[in-house]
Amino acid sequence: MIKGIFMEEIGIDYNRLPSHVAIIMDGNGRWAKKRGLPRLAGHKAGMEALKKIVKKSGEIGIEHLTVYAFSTENWKRSEEEVSGIFQILVYYMEREIREIHQKGVRVSILGDLQRLPGPAREAVERAMELTKANQGLQFHIALNYGGRDEILRALRSLSQKVEQGGLMPGDITEEMISQALYTEGIPDPDLVIRTSGELRLSNFLLWQSAYSELYFTDILWPDFQEDAFLKAIADFQMRKRNFGGR
Repeated sequence: MIKGIFMEEIGIDYNRLPSHVAIIMDGNGRWAKKRGLPRLAGHKAGMEALKKIVKKSGEIGIEHLTVYAFSTENWKRSEEEVSGIFQILVYYMEREIREIHQKGVRVSILGDLQRLPGPAREAVERAMELTKANQGLQFHIALNYGGRDEILRALRSLSQKVEQGGLMPGDITEEMISQALYTEGIPDPDLVIRTSGELRLSNFLLWQSAYSELYFTDILWPDFQEDAFLKAIADFQMRKRNFGGR
């Protein structure tokens, strides 16, 4: 009953939820700087915000939630920050995975895991194995992910089939490219949310977001709570989606 009242106050139509919500979780560093804290404190606070959004997504019936956790460009940050981010990831996986599993959430990773530190790679692999049969919220974590890199990998895969004679260049379709991406079998995001006031996709789901509704907010990610999430969904529901038609 409380959930229903809260959704009604925000203006949510429970029957018209986006199937897939993707989030660019931006602003951890600025959140920490405003408080005179080290950047890793912002990443820890950001992880707490993520826990709440994952929980809320499952409660209201979102089918797919994708979050941009670590990009291929993030390796350019200091070794201390990169190491700290992956330590936080391992801590989150080890502390929260049992509860996530009990709620029926299935965890998957979008990105190249080979470059990840051993403990981080092992932690996410354990999470995927534990939750692989779950039928609840499909929680996709973009980790060591870049949209251009993803498309490049897909094109290389298809070009190998052409080279081997199993595929003609003229036979390549959009569906084939989609199937060669990390997101194979996952519907394109209906709604892409970016926090912190930046107005760009930053190499996130470039192919998949062709017709996504974009929602930008000045809220820094650690401050992005359940009410802000529901407000973004309410805004989405007010839009008319034509997909290039009338």
